[in-house]
Amino acid sequence: MTNSTLKVLKERRSVRGYTDELVPEETLDKIIEAGLYACSTRQDTVLIAVQDPETVATLKKLNAKIVEEQRGQSSGDPYYGAPTIIVVIAKKSSGAAVYNGSLVLGNLMNAAHALGVASCWIHRAKEVFELDEGKALLKKWGLDADEFFGIGNLALGYPSGDYPVAAPREAGRVVKVL
Repeated sequence: MTNSTLKVLKERRSVRGYTDELVPEETLDKIIEAGLYACSTRQDTVLIAVQDPETVATLKKLNAKIVEEQRGQSSGDPYYGAPTIIVVIAKKSSGAAVYNGSLVLGNLMNAAHALGVASCWIHRAKEVFELDEGKALLKKWGLDADEFFGIGNLALGYPSGDYPVAAPREAGRVVKVL
C-alpha cells in the first residue's frame, strides 16, 4: 500500500453537511469505477448514481419516512443536503450480497475522498426498496424489485463546513497472535 492510500484510509470521515454543487460526471465515474473493483466473491451488486434533483428528493423523502417510522420523529434530510446519491443494491440470490455491497461502499467512500469529494454512508436502503415507491424506482431504472434489495446509500458532495478530523483510535482493539 502506498503512503497516499494509507493517508486516504486514515483521513476519510463522514460528512454531514453539503453544498449544492454537483460532483462532476468525470469525477463521479472514477468513484463508481472504484466501487466496481471492490473485493467480492461475485459481481452481485448494482450501483445507481442519482443527481436528478427530483429523484434525489424522492430518495430523501422515502428514507426520511423510514426514519420517522423507526424512531417516531422527523429526521429532516437524512442525506444532509448531498446533491448526489449512489445507491448500492445487490441480488437477493447471493449469500454474500451484504458483505460485497459493504465493500463496494467502502471503496466508493475512499475513492471519493481521494478525489476531494466528501461522503457519508446512509442506511435504510433495504427498507426504502421494500416500499412500493422504492420498488417503483427500481422498475423505472430497469431493475426487478423481486431480484434485488438495498444494501446502502452514499451521500456525495462538497462539505458545507469544515472537514471532520479523525478521533484518536481506542486502545485494546487489536490482538496479535504471532
